[in-house]
Amino acid sequence: MVSVVMPILDEERHLADAVAMVLSQDWDGPLEVVLALGPSEDNTDAVAERLTEADSRVRLVRNPSGRTPDALNAAIDTSRGDVVVRVDGHAEIPPGYVSTAVSTLEATGADNVGGLMDARGVSAVERAVATAMRSPLGVGSSRFHTGGAAGPVDTVYLGCFRRSALERVGGYDPRFTRTQDWELNHRIRDTGGTVWFTPDLVVTYRPRSTLRALARQYREYGQWRRVVASMHGGTLNARYLAPPAMVVGTTAAAVVGLVWWPALAVPGAYAAAVVVGGVAISRGERVRTRLLAAPVLATMHWSWGWGFLTSRPQRLLGE
Repeated sequence: MVSVVMPILDEERHLADAVAMVLSQDWDGPLEVVLALGPSEDNTDAVAERLTEADSRVRLVRNPSGRTPDALNAAIDTSRGDVVVRVDGHAEIPPGYVSTAVSTLEATGADNVGGLMDARGVSAVERAVATAMRSPLGVGSSRFHTGGAAGPVDTVYLGCFRRSALERVGGYDPRFTRTQDWELNHRIRDTGGTVWFTPDLVVTYRPRSTLRALARQYREYGQWRRVVASMHGGTLNARYLAPPAMVVGTTAAAVVGLVWWPALAVPGAYAAAVVVGGVAISRGERVRTRLLAAPVLATMHWSWGWGFLTSRPQRLLGE
């Protein structure tokens, strides 16, 4: 059996469609869907109840905290499949997603398989964020963002797991509000398992619709990436250190520039690079989206870097 686990919070608009895509998979084996319901402020619970009444394969479990790792652990504990597939409440998965994931697990011997997080926006801001998320200029070189050849990786988007691997590492760490996927996959790899990326798996992702929401998202990513680094030594590399180094370098140069103007060349060079990069990654987009590409890149860089620099791992972990 395949168990699809879905953490759900305030997904009234998208939940029915997301579940319908799961139930319409071309997988010919037994399948169940476990919805872990957080304390939503909209009519998500009513939608979920209707889904269980319409199809016996859909079951509910409560997640009082509303936190993603708690939801995933609760759904996994309730599920019965030997293979556990994570799908988010607003994800859009193609009909062959489950069958491709399972066959890739079997062919590779991996403990977790995932694919491409295909960011697609509707509004100008969303489309600008999507272009940045698909580019190394925005998110680095992770294959689940930018694509690439199949093979072992550090982490993947969502994931299709062997239950034995989840049991071996104890599931998701409930302390991690963000980066819980990366941290879980690190423990899988650290215990001898393989995390495998395949471009054959593509999930449509809807990005944040405002720069403010994007800034919050990436600030939290930076904060929690430092938490991971504090718990798992040796997991930082130049890609992760680039944003905080940029924040420190450009800020220091701007301050020095108040008394020695040549130092302003540093923030000026960064601004020019972001503008040129924004133009390059947004080719083919409408004018408004192209104008927003540079501010989006800067928001992602600065928010991630600032979050990393100001992170307090022990406080975030509740220690």
